[in-house]
Amino acid sequence: MLPSYFKGQPTDYVIRYAGGRQRAAGLAKSFFYWHYNTQVVAVPTQSQDVSFVFHELSQDHQQVTLQGQATFRIADPQKAAVLFNFAIDPRSHAPLSEDREKVGKRVANLVQVATRAEVSSRPLERVLADTAMLAGAVTDSLRGRGALAEMGVELLTAEFLSVKPTPEVAKALEAELREALLRRADVAVYARRAATVDEERSIREKELASDKALEEQRAGMIELSGANAIREAETAARARGIAAEAEADAQRRQLKAWEGLDPRFLLAHAMRALAADAGRIGSINLTTELLASLLEDRPSAARAAEAKTE
Repeated sequence: MLPSYFKGQPTDYVIRYAGGRQRAAGLAKSFFYWHYNTQVVAVPTQSQDVSFVFHELSQDHQQVTLQGQATFRIADPQKAAVLFNFAIDPRSHAPLSEDREKVGKRVANLVQVATRAEVSSRPLERVLADTAMLAGAVTDSLRGRGALAEMGVELLTAEFLSVKPTPEVAKALEAELREALLRRADVAVYARRAATVDEERSIREKELASDKALEEQRAGMIELSGANAIREAETAARARGIAAEAEADAQRRQLKAWEGLDPRFLLAHAMRALAADAGRIGSINLTTELLASLLEDRPSAARAAEAKTE
């Protein structure tokens, strides 16, 4: 009978037992062996995922359903090989027990214990709002505890994919949130309306201020126009008075020049002036009395009247 050859996987920590004693151990170990007295243990060291669904109570006694996933790896294969059976068939590499599945279940149980402690210390609203913080707290608490280290397991991450309350509580929270959103929308609408009113009032005030300035300018223009009209009328009146005085003075001087002359001479001069404008006058009627007054010798008549009275 010839010995067989075993070649380990790159991510398996292989331990070879012969005659009930450990003969060799290492990552991706390869060796020849006798089938009748050799046992091979292959501890997987790659990262593994385990899914979970927990039902826990919050600090205010509200049920919460948490669904997530934990990622872990076997960091100390020697410790894990003592607590779990990772024996495989060296020919087919098939596991000889179900302890490989037990590691994930054990990790999930420890995650649930840590999650229960964190959820019970928080009210429902914080549990629902701080999912990432909750996952970080669970991961930190498990990394600092010795349960996983005793199994040779290292927790990489613990994530909560879904955190939900009961349907009744969810409806109540949705209603409360809906009302809050509606109130915020109303506040936004009122604020927008108030801003619009303020803008309209500001525009109206500016329009009134502009109208007032225009009216003031118009009143000033009216007052200035009236003052100018008054000054113009006063100036025109003074000009007319001066012209009238000058004309009256000229008339007085002209009359003074004719003062002392024979009335017949003055009448004759007037007739001459009328004759010069005969083209515009048209016709002139001279009565016999007018002619007699022109031809009458006024001094002789005066003397005859004096003699008669004597």
